[in-house]
Amino acid sequence: MSVSATTTARSGAEDRWEAVIGIEVHCQVRTVSKMFCACAVPAPDAEPNTHTCPVCLALPGTLPTINRRAVEHVLAAGAAIGATAPATTRWDRKNYFYPDLPKGYQISQYDLPLASHGSLTFETTGGPVTIGIARAHLEEDTAKLVHAAGPDGARVSLVDFNRAGVPLMEIVTEPEIRTAEQARRYAEELRLLLRAIDVSDAEMENGQMRVEANVSLRLRGTQPFGIRTEVKNMNSFRAVERAISHEIERQAAALEGGETLLQETRGWDDATGTTYLMRVKESSDDYRYFPEPDLPPLHLDAGWLAGIRAALPELPAARRARYRDEEGLSPYDAAMIVADEGMSAAFEALRAAGPDLPAKELANFVSGDYSRAAKENPERTAAGLVGRSDSASLVHVLREVLAGRLSRANAKEVVLIHVASGRPAAELVAEHGFAQISDAGALDAILDAVIGANPAAVADYRAGKAQAAGFLVGQVMKATRGQANAARVQEALRGRLAGRAEERQ
Repeated sequence: MSVSATTTARSGAEDRWEAVIGIEVHCQVRTVSKMFCACAVPAPDAEPNTHTCPVCLALPGTLPTINRRAVEHVLAAGAAIGATAPATTRWDRKNYFYPDLPKGYQISQYDLPLASHGSLTFETTGGPVTIGIARAHLEEDTAKLVHAAGPDGARVSLVDFNRAGVPLMEIVTEPEIRTAEQARRYAEELRLLLRAIDVSDAEMENGQMRVEANVSLRLRGTQPFGIRTEVKNMNSFRAVERAISHEIERQAAALEGGETLLQETRGWDDATGTTYLMRVKESSDDYRYFPEPDLPPLHLDAGWLAGIRAALPELPAARRARYRDEEGLSPYDAAMIVADEGMSAAFEALRAAGPDLPAKELANFVSGDYSRAAKENPERTAAGLVGRSDSASLVHVLREVLAGRLSRANAKEVVLIHVASGRPAAELVAEHGFAQISDAGALDAILDAVIGANPAAVADYRAGKAQAAGFLVGQVMKATRGQANAARVQEALRGRLAGRAEERQ
């Protein structure tokens, strides 16, 4: 079959089938201790089996106790997505055997989650999309299996119990996602929300946020769901989109070929861009849920819930809307600033220090010079300004640029030095001689020298090659170490060349 024929066949299959996608996100909740014991939550690089105790190792005779802070974090996440909380919730045992599950069951929640019936709205290339969130519940994480080669070269599997019992929030959408792009954007927006309300770092690269997708196809215009496949091992947002796109194509091809799909769990291989069979998927009945007998029901006081809702900060969607409606930023600029906690915090700090500055210039400065300097500074934090830098100095830099007293090239260098050293921007400008040259008299001699030293470029410009002017301006900027006012240089240069051309006539 030719490439064009294959493409046509694939397009036809996609037109016939509609994807039904649900996303499950497991997110490590930010707490000091584990979910049901006093063990400290380990750092990702902690030595194996150094953060354990009889409770999280499930030794006989131990009993769990509830981590209040973890519960509050999940209730806060529920409030942020507009979910409802029950008057009373409880814990359930989810029974299954696996080497990384020390008790042989997991303490989780089944029919009475901490939050239910929420939603999340996000932007896609096709416009805004709102996806229902069925539930957000709290559970304990499993241990971690490490597969390696033993001393004799044979394959061995080791268990690191550091992660066992770490608080884990599971957030499950309704099956309302229809494209791989929507799935990726949902996951990105959810992570941004969780980080904004400070309940999780939600870093996918170290396993703090794990995304799983349930994908099925049905004929367009029909209601019954198809046979679903759960896709795991997606460790980046790009992988989420690629894996779901592949799975949609795989299932469509199978259905077009008359195959019968099975309910199964498949892993994602990022190197090959394909999914692979892991196991036949269990159903909820296989887990034999029943109420956890060692933990009492948890009553959620109305005043407690109200206090959690009142403590929520401005959410990402509200901040984007404020930047658009009150600051006048474009939707693109607003989304770019809000998507990065450091840039967002810097924008807020600089806006407070310079309320009269144009919002567009401020956004460009934060996403450009400041962001580059922040990324080069090892002391960067998500809390806002980095290292020893301060908003007053950064505002001073931008004011000098807008007033024509500091070139943008030199401003970039000042910001880099300031963020790294904390020295006042005004002091750096004076020390390095960065004050911009705007005086016509001071530029005349430099312009004459550049014009005289580059007769070929002057001839090209007069022959109608406009790009030659850019070369000459560049030579002036080089001669002045970037201190000349580029706009005035261009104006004076064109005027001078035009004037000399008239003199020859």
